[in-house]
Amino acid sequence: MKNTSDLLIEIGTEELPPKALSKLSSAFSQGIIEGLKKAGLVASESISYASPRRLAIHLKDVPIAQANQTQERRGPALKAAYDAEGNPTRAAQGFARGCGVDIADLEQRETPKGTWLYFVKQIAGKQTKQLLADIVQQSLDQLPIPKRMRWGSNHVEFVRPVHWLLMLSDNEVIKGSVLDLSAGNTSRGHRFHHPDEVTINHPSEYANTLKTQAKVIADFAERRAIIKQQVQEKAAAIDAQAVISDELLDEVTGLVEWPVAVIGNFDIQFLDVPQEALISAMQGHQKYFPIVDNDGKLMAHFITIANIESKEPSKISEGNERVIRPRFSDAEFFWNQDRSKTLASRRDASKKIVFQHKLGSVFDKTERVANLATVMADKIGADSTHAARAAELSKCDLMTEMVYEFTSLQGVMGRYYAQNDGEADAVANALDEQYMPRYSGDQLPKGKIGQILAIADKVDTLVGIFAIGQKPTGTKDPFALRRAALGVLRIIIECKLDFDLAELLHASANTYAESDIDCEASYQSTLSYIMERLRAYYQEQGISIDSIDAVASLRPTHPLDFEQRIKAVASFRQLAEAESLAAANKRIANILKKVKGDIPTQVNPSYFKEDQEVALHQELSEYAAQAEVLFSDSDYAVALTLLAGLRDTVDNFFDNVMVMDKDETLRNNRLALLNQLRTLFLKVADVSVLQFG
Repeated sequence: MKNTSDLLIEIGTEELPPKALSKLSSAFSQGIIEGLKKAGLVASESISYASPRRLAIHLKDVPIAQANQTQERRGPALKAAYDAEGNPTRAAQGFARGCGVDIADLEQRETPKGTWLYFVKQIAGKQTKQLLADIVQQSLDQLPIPKRMRWGSNHVEFVRPVHWLLMLSDNEVIKGSVLDLSAGNTSRGHRFHHPDEVTINHPSEYANTLKTQAKVIADFAERRAIIKQQVQEKAAAIDAQAVISDELLDEVTGLVEWPVAVIGNFDIQFLDVPQEALISAMQGHQKYFPIVDNDGKLMAHFITIANIESKEPSKISEGNERVIRPRFSDAEFFWNQDRSKTLASRRDASKKIVFQHKLGSVFDKTERVANLATVMADKIGADSTHAARAAELSKCDLMTEMVYEFTSLQGVMGRYYAQNDGEADAVANALDEQYMPRYSGDQLPKGKIGQILAIADKVDTLVGIFAIGQKPTGTKDPFALRRAALGVLRIIIECKLDFDLAELLHASANTYAESDIDCEASYQSTLSYIMERLRAYYQEQGISIDSIDAVASLRPTHPLDFEQRIKAVASFRQLAEAESLAAANKRIANILKKVKGDIPTQVNPSYFKEDQEVALHQELSEYAAQAEVLFSDSDYAVALTLLAGLRDTVDNFFDNVMVMDKDETLRNNRLALLNQLRTLFLKVADVSVLQFG
């Protein structure tokens, strides 16, 4: 007799939110898998499906029933269960009553601690089909849906109205109700091509039946791949390339069940408008894939994904061309209108826009950023005049019609308008680069002025928000301070900029000097918050936590220096001598912790009694002289490799020398020697925290 079966669950709905479809599918499937697992029912494999009108999962080889279970409860000890005459005590009677049985039904069991009364009950496992409806309902209840809705006279709630429920165990319908719908074995096809019901005979036939009979590609990943391929083929047919962002591709996949790529055209006159504006309109408003030539220049074509296989695709093209024209006309109007005024002339308008009510207006922010940018430019030998000018103009494009309509173009349009106004290229480019990196993994500013402006803008926000006590808590981060902090670190490290973060924060705090904001009080927490982001930054690069801790324990405030130390530690731990030296440093640290009062620092060679301490002192002096030169050049990796040569001498010292000698003079001299050794390593990192094995 077969003891497993394949399960299929499908929830049929009105069109689901396309941007959330993938997340909903994952949560729906995971909820069911976890629910079955808690019930002791584990599938050998699961396949998730998601389209605009359905969430489904196929689970293979699920046990048809739970395993039988034995329930045991221990009662009172035998000596407390019966009195001297052998009659049950109240303790025994109460235990039996609580178990719902007679005392005679209880077992007596010998244990290492004596004889005890036990209640033992065999519980038959439930059939999977008896449990499934509740498991599905629980999964739906836990979906990440911000707002649920009711429809008609229903009291149930879901993200969209639900129209059908399919639940199969092999070829058998599982009786049950979810969201007030009774389960069946029918799904529904494409809304236009096959609106009728379609029967699913077995879970293994689900995807193919929908595809061949009902014009529905239920597999999200398959549908996504088809769309990408079709778009690329359409573009290649005109010797061009399609601009395909993962975000748009996911959204379009969530909009269609039977994708058909169609190419459309628009008037060439619109190419006079900055292509970023046209691309934004196509991607954001119309969900089109823009087309560019081999040089990345926008062409007067686009690709749309229809949810229908039309006999006249030209009609679909014409319809989409009519829709995009007003969007492009608006962009063209904004472009021409905005250029009638310079960016600089819009600056006064920023005084009316509040950045944060305690921190003043956007204008106030740009004044602070300009002051900070000037200091930073002087620090690295960049053009301070350009840095200040870029900061002053940095938010002026927020007052333009184009950015008001297409908010994602902030900075981008600033660059175009600055070029139109005749501003220096370094200034114009910085207006765009100030927002970089815009997201995880995004490119960094290439120009020095752009790098300065991007850092200064983010640091000003971090310092100000922390000063007014609104640092991020939990998942709440309305000013995107986590992203800002990581952006500051990435730019400094990856662009190799010689900035000390502590100095930057103090310089930024000085720009608030004429306000009532006390930035100094929150200085340390701001610094710690930014530097803490380095943990995630280096973990993503595969750097171990203990290596990060080895450097972070020294509390360096220079991100580029932190980077050089991290690389040095990563290189050091690959050496054969690393483990022994890390252990020695840990031993030294533990010894020095136990020293009462000040730790001795002066070594007197005349107090040496053992050859090993003489050897260690001699080598330490030689190595220290060489290492100091390397430290001054921040050549930490070479320095640690050099110090690795001390291993044998250090091991011999600990094998033959009693550090904590009864003679105070000898003891203090040896402690001073070890302190010098540890101090030398601490000029790079605290290698004592490194873990091996």
